[in-house]
Amino acid sequence: MGDGGADPRRRVPRTDVLLADPQLVAAAATVGRDRVRSAVRQAQDRARRGEIDPAEVRDAALADLPPPVPRVVLNATGVVLHTNLGRAALSEAAVAAVTAAAGYTDVELDLGTGRRARRGRDALRALAAAVPAAEAVHVVNNGAGALVLAATALAADAEIVVSRGELVEIGDGFRLPDLLTSTGARLREVGTTNRTTLADYAAAVGPRTGFVLKVHPSNFRVTGFTSAVPVRRLAGLGVPVVADIGSGLLVPDPLLPDEPDAASTLRAGAALVTASGDKLLGGPQAGLLFGVADLVERLRRHPLARALRVDKLTLAALAGTLGDPATPTHRALHADPAALRERTERLRDALAADGRKAEVVPSVAVVGGGGAPGVELDSWALSLPERYAGPLRAADPPVLGRVVRARLLLDLRCVPEGADGLLRAAVLAVPGDD
Repeated sequence: MGDGGADPRRRVPRTDVLLADPQLVAAAATVGRDRVRSAVRQAQDRARRGEIDPAEVRDAALADLPPPVPRVVLNATGVVLHTNLGRAALSEAAVAAVTAAAGYTDVELDLGTGRRARRGRDALRALAAAVPAAEAVHVVNNGAGALVLAATALAADAEIVVSRGELVEIGDGFRLPDLLTSTGARLREVGTTNRTTLADYAAAVGPRTGFVLKVHPSNFRVTGFTSAVPVRRLAGLGVPVVADIGSGLLVPDPLLPDEPDAASTLRAGAALVTASGDKLLGGPQAGLLFGVADLVERLRRHPLARALRVDKLTLAALAGTLGDPATPTHRALHADPAALRERTERLRDALAADGRKAEVVPSVAVVGGGGAPGVELDSWALSLPERYAGPLRAADPPVLGRVVRARLLLDLRCVPEGADGLLRAAVLAVPGDD
């Protein structure tokens, strides 16, 4: 009689054993136990057919599962608000607020009376407190949504007067003129690409004007023979001025003198200000609206506002962000270059102790995310051969740097200091000598 133990199919691990494996247990917490069980059975079948060794069943099952979505990435690019990495990283306070809001909450309930209450009132109160110049505030799903709501509520079947030099493309091929005209509004373009005067606006304003739109070109600069009209002068035209400041700065920041902020724009006479929540504010994706009470209420009561409504997690994250101004975005923007250099040198020395050669070089970081174009932040970076770029993107967690002249630069400005050990381990895991 043959030795049945020689049959490799008898060595295929049992399903219950595999499902108890720590890595598969962790995967089940993300993608679900049924999905993991299906991957296990497929890997077992492959082993029984002789396609893989029975010892490889667990790894084959893991490989068949999707990675956690989204994956946490170490941002070593030196771009503070990296659009492809989700822009602003939330603060610990915001993360804690989101976690607390994951279950049942009083998002739309007055616990004192047991009756329905204003949705997201805590976040709205915090937003109003952050910008006292606003008579009223409102929140929608993103910055473009805020502008669409304003155009629909205030200028459907009417005209929006806007400078040709401010009809920008806002990313991923979406263009502001297309966004605005999709609401039923008509654009009355004035001036030229590089120069627009107050007289241009005044000549265009008439009975059909819904509002004058002022757009901050937050991801590019026009220099040279240029002129633009500030909000304080537009406010005297006798029609509402809607100002899209873009990057979400609520109050002035000396580091960003040319970046408009909500408070100053309202004081200059804007009737309505729109901005993004996931840029310089350092919060979740959201569209922020500030302005005179009757206009904000008109927008809030418009039927489209329901379609643009944010969920309880966004409201919680926004409240948490406003309660803790020391966000990761703020810390990264205001990081001390000297401290960054010392930290980068410590990482270089730690790598050298393990036989891995790296250099410390000056770096230039940027704001990114459609904010403060042209602003450069002095920084420092770890310089490695370009061949490290691919393996580091495939690391766990992935590490993203930037390649300059055949060198991979890892700028620590946006990397949490507590993650330096992870960064070091990822570099050491790349095989080969320099």
